[in-house]
Amino acid sequence: MALKTMSAEEAARLIKNNDNVGFSGFTAAGCPKVVPAALAKYAEEEHAKGNPFKISVFTGASTGDYIDGALSRAKAVSRRTPYQSNKDMRAAINNEEVAYFDMHLSQLAQEIRYGFFGKINVAVIEACEVTEAGEIVPTCGVGISPTACRLADIVIVELNSCHPKAMRGMHDIVEFQDPPHRKAIEIFKPDDRIGADCIKVDPKKIVVVETDTPNDGGGFAPVDEVTAKIGDNVANFFVKEMAEGRMPKTFLPIQSGVGNVANAVLAAMGDNKDIPDFNVYTEVIQDAVIGLMKTGRVKFASGCSLTVSNPVLNEIYNNLDFFKEKVVLRPSEFSNNPGIVRRLGLISINTALEADIFGNINSTHVLGTKMMNGIGGSGDFTRSAYVSIFVTPSVAKGGAISAFVPFVSHVDHSEHSVKVIISEYGIADLRGKSPRQRAECIIDNCVHPDYRPLLREYLASCPVGHTPINLNNTFAFHKALMETGDMKNAKIEK
Repeated sequence: MALKTMSAEEAARLIKNNDNVGFSGFTAAGCPKVVPAALAKYAEEEHAKGNPFKISVFTGASTGDYIDGALSRAKAVSRRTPYQSNKDMRAAINNEEVAYFDMHLSQLAQEIRYGFFGKINVAVIEACEVTEAGEIVPTCGVGISPTACRLADIVIVELNSCHPKAMRGMHDIVEFQDPPHRKAIEIFKPDDRIGADCIKVDPKKIVVVETDTPNDGGGFAPVDEVTAKIGDNVANFFVKEMAEGRMPKTFLPIQSGVGNVANAVLAAMGDNKDIPDFNVYTEVIQDAVIGLMKTGRVKFASGCSLTVSNPVLNEIYNNLDFFKEKVVLRPSEFSNNPGIVRRLGLISINTALEADIFGNINSTHVLGTKMMNGIGGSGDFTRSAYVSIFVTPSVAKGGAISAFVPFVSHVDHSEHSVKVIISEYGIADLRGKSPRQRAECIIDNCVHPDYRPLLREYLASCPVGHTPINLNNTFAFHKALMETGDMKNAKIEK
C-alpha cells in the first residue's frame, strides 16, 4: 500500500498537547528537523490563542537546535530526558520551566518500554529510506528510534534526501526483550552484528514528510596546547600500561566521550606509534575516528551516531563502500550497554566538569545547582570499564576556576568507579589507593600549580579519619567563586 505523505505543518498537527514524543537521533546526528520546527510554530500559534500546548520530549541524547532550541524557545516542552546541550533548553531547565530528568542513556529505551514515563504517542524519525512494507532506514543517528517507533501510535518519517539510501547496511537494529525473557547479547567483538538493517513497523502508522535539510554538523575546535598535552598524557599512560603488563599488547577497544578534548585524545592516540591499531566501541563516532580509520589506525568503530562535521559526513557518504565495512550504528541501549562494556574490556575516556581530590566526578552541574548538559553515556561506560579515565583541563575562566576542588558540588561518578584522572599536568592513577593517598596523588599530578598550595592546606586542615574531610572548608573554593569570582581567594579555616 502507498504510504501517506503530507507537509511538515500537517504532520506537526498530528501531535497533541501533553503527548509523549520520541525523536530519532543521538546528538544532532540523525535528528528530524522540519517537523520539530513546524511543531514549534504550531505551539506558538496555540499559545497566542490562549490554548495550552506542551509535550514531553524523549530522545537518544542531545539534539540540534531544530528540536531542543526551537521547542524550548516556543515554550512547547513540559518534560525532557535523557540529555541536552542546547543553550535555550538549558536556560529553560535552570529556570524550572522544563522538568528535566537526567538519565544514563543506556536505560531510557527500556524504561519507556516498562511504562515508567507513560505511553509514547508519536515518534518523529529521520530516515534515508522508507518502504511501503514499513521498513525505515535511519540516517546517521539511531538512539531510541526502534522502541519509539514500535510503541507510538503515529510514526512521522522525515525522509531526508541529504542522506543516501545506500546507507542501508550500516545499522544494526535490535531491541531487548523485557525481563524475565531477556537473552544473552551475542556481541563479543565490536564488529559483531545481531540485528536488522532497518526498523520495521506497521506501515499503517507511517506518515512521510519529505525534506532536504542538511545536518546541523558543526566542526570541532582546533587542538590547542592544553588539549594536546592531555591527549599526549593519555597516550603515554596506555603505552606504560602495556609495557608493564596491565593491558594486553594487542590493546583494548576504546570508548571516548563527546567534544573537543575527546577528539584531541583520539588524535594523540593515533599519532603515538607505540599504541597498536585499535577498535572503537562507543556512543558517538567523531571526526578523529574517521580520520584514523582512513589511515588504518582505527580498524572498526561501533557507535550510536556519526557525530561528525558536515564535510566529514559528506566524505563518508562519498565513500560508503569503504565505511560500511568499518562502521556500525546501533540503538543506544546496545552501544552503551554496561554488560557489553564489561565483556569487551573497554577503556573508557570521558570528560569531567569538576573533580575532587578523592576522585569523585561532577559531569553535569555548575556550582551544584545549574545543569550544564547531563550525565549522558559516561556512567554507562565508567562503572563497567576495564580502566575508567576522566580527562579535564586543570583550570577554566582564565584560571579563576579550578577543575579540582576539596569536594565536588554534585556527584555523578563516585570515587569507586573512577580509576584514572588526567589533566595537562599529568596522570593520577588512583587504583589501589586510600582516600588520603588519592588526594595526594591528584594534587601532585593533576592540579594547576596555582591551586596546589590551597588544596594541600585544605588536606592539612582535615581531622584524622579514613576520608580526610573538613566540613567547614568542603566548599571553600565554590564559596570564593560566588563571592569574589575567583577560587584562588578561598579561605581555609584551621
